[in-house]
Amino acid sequence: MAAASGPDTATAETAPLHGLTVGVTAARKAEELARLLERRGARVLHGAAVRIVAVEDDDRVVDRTRGLLAAPPDVTVATTGVGFRGWLDGAERWGLREELVATLGRGEILARGPKARGAIRGAGLTDAWSPATESSAEVLEHLLDRGVAGLRIAVQLHGDPLTELVDALTAAGAEVVTVPVYRWELPADLGPVDHLTDRLLAGGLDAVTFTSAPAVGGLLRRAAERDLRERVVEALRRTLVACVGPVTAAPLEAHGVPNVQPDRARLGPMVRALEAAAAARR
Repeated sequence: MAAASGPDTATAETAPLHGLTVGVTAARKAEELARLLERRGARVLHGAAVRIVAVEDDDRVVDRTRGLLAAPPDVTVATTGVGFRGWLDGAERWGLREELVATLGRGEILARGPKARGAIRGAGLTDAWSPATESSAEVLEHLLDRGVAGLRIAVQLHGDPLTELVDALTAAGAEVVTVPVYRWELPADLGPVDHLTDRLLAGGLDAVTFTSAPAVGGLLRRAAERDLRERVVEALRRTLVACVGPVTAAPLEAHGVPNVQPDRARLGPMVRALEAAAAARR
């Protein structure tokens, strides 16, 4: 998706984002986000900073799944909806879906957020708990508070190795099995993200949106490859940045980049938060 202007009805001067150019770094649901922005009068420049690479057919994932069937987990942590569904879809191709669902159902299942919860329930399973913040840190706190010594815990990864969570659970006496059903990589075509970066550095973006922490990491990783990392961080600090939620915002905040977030981690509320922040700036 290249730079685009919104429909005629969204270019009226009364549109809340009229006259603003907004960068979209998302890989998934980028078109949906662009439509929401364009309807409010924004011009959109899309440069995906990451791509999702499915690895559910990787031998490591198959082996770990078979290991969990042989020695079932006491607790399973589903971190993303797309990842949990991908795991089950892979199990179906291996002829193991029914057995995997039954095995996970005999233990306790935690959902990191509503999308993971939806995938769990879509599989006919029941989640026992989900954090209000949709963060892995709160999942870890919940598990450590209840005690995990001697428990076997399966963690469905979402492109991040979740080293802090895994190490803390292991140190507390748990046996942790990670299931990396997909990973994040830089896009195959780097042209769009480089163009977005160049526009950002030139002051040509009024706002930038992020819908995942890996997108932040991808943008900064590519900037580092071009020896532009510090300049990009400085430019983001001067630009209106909108994040879909606290998990996405965390790596930006680690670099001192202010951002706005919605109360509910969804695209629509994020766009409304962006509107409010843009109006305040004006």
